[in-house]
Amino acid sequence: MTAGNGVNKPVAAAPMEVSLEAGNAGDAEWRDDDGRPRRTGTVWTASSHIITAVIGSGVLSLAWAIAQLGWVAGPTAMLLFAFVTYYTATLLAECYRTGDPETGKRNYTYMDAVRSNLGGAKVTFCGVIQYANLVGIAIGYTIASAISMRAVRRAGCFHAEGHGVPCKSSSNPYMILFGAVQILFSQIPDFDQIWWLSIVAAVMSFTYSSIGLSLGIAQTVSNGGFKGSLTGLSIGAGVTSTQKIWRSLQAFGDIAFAYSFANILIEIQDTIKAPPPSEAKVMSKAARLSVATTTIFYMLCGCMGYAAFGDAAPDNLLTGFGFYEPFWLLDVANVAIVIHLVGAYQVFCQPIFAFVERRANAAWPNSAFIAKELRVGPFSLSVFRLTWRSAFVCLTTVVAMLLPFFGNVVGLLGAVSFWPLTVYFPVEMYIKQRKVPRGSTKWICLKTLSVACLVVSIAAAAGSIADVIDALKVYRPFSG
Repeated sequence: MTAGNGVNKPVAAAPMEVSLEAGNAGDAEWRDDDGRPRRTGTVWTASSHIITAVIGSGVLSLAWAIAQLGWVAGPTAMLLFAFVTYYTATLLAECYRTGDPETGKRNYTYMDAVRSNLGGAKVTFCGVIQYANLVGIAIGYTIASAISMRAVRRAGCFHAEGHGVPCKSSSNPYMILFGAVQILFSQIPDFDQIWWLSIVAAVMSFTYSSIGLSLGIAQTVSNGGFKGSLTGLSIGAGVTSTQKIWRSLQAFGDIAFAYSFANILIEIQDTIKAPPPSEAKVMSKAARLSVATTTIFYMLCGCMGYAAFGDAAPDNLLTGFGFYEPFWLLDVANVAIVIHLVGAYQVFCQPIFAFVERRANAAWPNSAFIAKELRVGPFSLSVFRLTWRSAFVCLTTVVAMLLPFFGNVVGLLGAVSFWPLTVYFPVEMYIKQRKVPRGSTKWICLKTLSVACLVVSIAAAAGSIADVIDALKVYRPFSG
């Protein structure tokens, strides 16, 4: 196209084009291949996110889980769940990009990965399961934090008044306090900006796990040997054969919950800096490091808790008062649990926050209520974010106050989410992405793994539901 004076417009505009490119080049240094701000995550930050998510309150129920299964089946189940979790995490990591592992289209969420690889009704199924599970975990963590805060008060009471005193108190005020703290931290905009909270939470998880382990060792030494049996909880003395079966199945759910992080793996992977090496390779290393670390801790804490208490192992090692002294050490452990759960709550809720806010931005792109933001330190404040995230935290807090039986909820959460999120979708997406031939040895092995894990999930869910029904028989709302 030429201007009216006969001079080619591109020649005249060339300096402007060069300056625009120069400006874009400067800006490009701070942006990734998808135009988003440059990601800075490493294998260490990804590992800390996973450890924060994995070494959670679930570790405290492992002594109880091993007590139901015994010295043979308990540790074996733990190792099997660790292997399955790690292996399927590597499959899921391959699905972060569609096509080329270094330059393919990014999938920002678990649902995006399912949409790119499988599509159809499976996307809706995935969304319902994933987000319902994340909401359930938020409720479970609210309950767990309140139990730990109440345990601090009870430990002081037992120390002052004696172990025979009931020292009862309501957990509701502690749930409200935890919810108030979460309203504050939930204003942090996204995953990439809570790395410091994840690191603090990971340190706290090692702190209370180490204290639980040390107390278990001390109690075992005091007992003069290991308690427990090869087959676990003995039938008789108030335990029927039916209860033994249900509790054993629930134990599988508890162990599955203890390893659960697949539902946020893609979101964690989206914080890793651009290739090389590919995000999938970095994520696989992070998964290997974090699963190995957590398995060592789980084996030590679970086994030493069972060795210390045998069949009488409580469903929460540090709040069930198998230990009474030193009371100050129990206080340190329970405070560490609460700090860890503050971070873990955010790690699990950020995908929910991001999902709702993306949908709102797409529906009302010009709304000042949604789009206008004021940044204050790590917090990005907008009226919509403040309103919606605060409402979410309030909802989970109220539901937690309605459902104060933590052990029962833990097993059910693990059982319901384990198969679809940890096994089924990663296997199906990997088969589609890598074009694994139908009927080949690899295809048969992957499908067999999926079916076997489905059977385990159904059995564990049945055990947990039976336990929840028992708890509901004596349930009163807001009685925690």
